Amino acid sequence: MADDTTDTKSSNQMWGGRFASGPDAIMEEINASIGFDKKLFAQDIRGSIAHATMLAHQGIISAEDKDKIVHGLNTILSEIESGNFEFSRQLEDIHMNVEARLATLIGPAAGRLHTARSRNDQVALDFRLWVKEELQKTEQMLTRLIAAFLDRAEEHAESVMPGFTHLQTAQPVTFGHHCMAYVEMFGRDRSRVRHAIEHLDESPIGAAALAGTGYPIDRHMTAKALGFREPTRNSIDTVSDRDFAIEFLSIAAIAGMHLSRLAEEIVIWSTPQFGFVRLSDAFSTGSSIMPQKKNPDAAELVRAKTGRINGSLVALLTIMKGLPLAYSKDMQEDKEQVFDAAESLELAIAAMTGMVRDMTVNTARMKAAAGSGYSTATDLADWLVREAGLPFRDAHHVTGRAVALAESKGCDLAELPLSCLQAIHPDITDKVYDVLTVEASVASRKSFGGTAPSEVRNQIAFWRARN
Repeated sequence: MADDTTDTKSSNQMWGGRFASGPDAIMEEINASIGFDKKLFAQDIRGSIAHATMLAHQGIISAEDKDKIVHGLNTILSEIESGNFEFSRQLEDIHMNVEARLATLIGPAAGRLHTARSRNDQVALDFRLWVKEELQKTEQMLTRLIAAFLDRAEEHAESVMPGFTHLQTAQPVTFGHHCMAYVEMFGRDRSRVRHAIEHLDESPIGAAALAGTGYPIDRHMTAKALGFREPTRNSIDTVSDRDFAIEFLSIAAIAGMHLSRLAEEIVIWSTPQFGFVRLSDAFSTGSSIMPQKKNPDAAELVRAKTGRINGSLVALLTIMKGLPLAYSKDMQEDKEQVFDAAESLELAIAAMTGMVRDMTVNTARMKAAAGSGYSTATDLADWLVREAGLPFRDAHHVTGRAVALAESKGCDLAELPLSCLQAIHPDITDKVYDVLTVEASVASRKSFGGTAPSEVRNQIAFWRARN
């Protein structure tokens, strides 16, 4: 998308009187953006209708010309939506394709549409509108994903599973509590989306090429018509700003990272070695050679999509990092990155929402694993502090000896005879066995945000009220 032009008589004259002829084949190939920016057709037409309406309201163009322009633009919209519009690479971009077709439909009145604007503020408007709509869609999809997790968390508020650090069994938790961890993560993603919408909610149209315009336009009118909070406040920044696109990619990368962590857990959990969950056939594939295989391909592809999103973010940051103000043609390379990342993020969220709702949870397998690896050792140490009055560091040492003894005997802590425990510390009584079960362990974690079923249900209620 290049700087402003008002001549649309033919593709050979598109660059106006400054050039004797059009670009050669190589220049046309590197310069054209219609192959991807045609995705902005609805935003481009919407912005043009708002601009023409404002021009007429301000007396800059006649009401008759405005009506012709609006009717012609709506006709073009219908043609594109029905697949009857022929896009031309020689016309470079979506703006010139629409404007050239408008000239064919309504004649000289089409040339008045570009009064008081440039392709610089026009593309800034189109792209900002598209990103805003995509953020709104992302917000809705994240809300559905959060709802899926809330349902699973409620279903499994008391289902015990091992909690991990370093992917080693640490302490028992509930599967509901684990689900709520992802509710928090995707809730932060949604909050970032909402803030990004607020940040970009300014209308670029009217900034023109970079310096504004001498025509008596009403930028507040077009901002309101296009659903923006207000117009941008600096014309140079307006046409050179792509922060909104970078912020979208940043949000997508963070959300993608969260999705990838979840995907990794699903891949691990669905292995025969873990067996915590089973994906349905809808989100699995088989092997071409091994008939017993059921591969978690959907989760693996979600994990991979994050790499593409991260690449798009780095690409746009690199494109923008060395550009002087205001507009440079480098910025034409912004859209493909955003379009690709948006498609990847949408697909990943949709797939993960389906997997979360669809997967079967093996609670018996989770409970059996929850007691492995001496996961209630901390509960023993806490009991020694509470009941025997030991300082925590001493209790930690005593517990370590108990774990070593159980390990040498090949049994769990709860299976150690009382005499063995009392040999380690005489103040241990048979009441200690009340805290060495995984159910007792999770039930005791009633601190705010803890894994106790009662607290998990409190957090579910909190999120249901705000979702």
